[in-house]
Amino acid sequence: MNINSFNFFNKRALIRVDFNVPINNEGQVTDDTRIRMAIPTIKKVLESNGSVVLMSHLGRPKDEFEKKYSLSQIVEHSGKALRSVHFFC
Repeated sequence: MNINSFNFFNKRALIRVDFNVPINNEGQVTDDTRIRMAIPTIKKVLESNGSVVLMSHLGRPKDEFEKKYSLSQIVEHSGKALRSVHFFC
C-alpha cells in the first residue's frame, strides 16, 4: 500500500516530518528544502478530506526547554505554503 491508494476521508494522519532546518540568529529559516519536500504528502491527505498531525524536532536541546529549538519558528514559514493548517507548538 502507498499513500496514493489509501483512503484518508475522515481519517487523521500522523506524519513524521523532518523540519530540523537551519535557522539564522533572527529566527528565520535559511533553507526550507525539507519543509517543501513534505508539502505534497501533507496536501495529499488534506485534499482527500483527511486531517494531519505533524511531528518533528528542531536542533538538539539539552535537559530543559530552549526557545531557540521551538518549532514555533518554523510555523510562520510553513504557514505560507500550508494556509489551511493550524499549528500548535
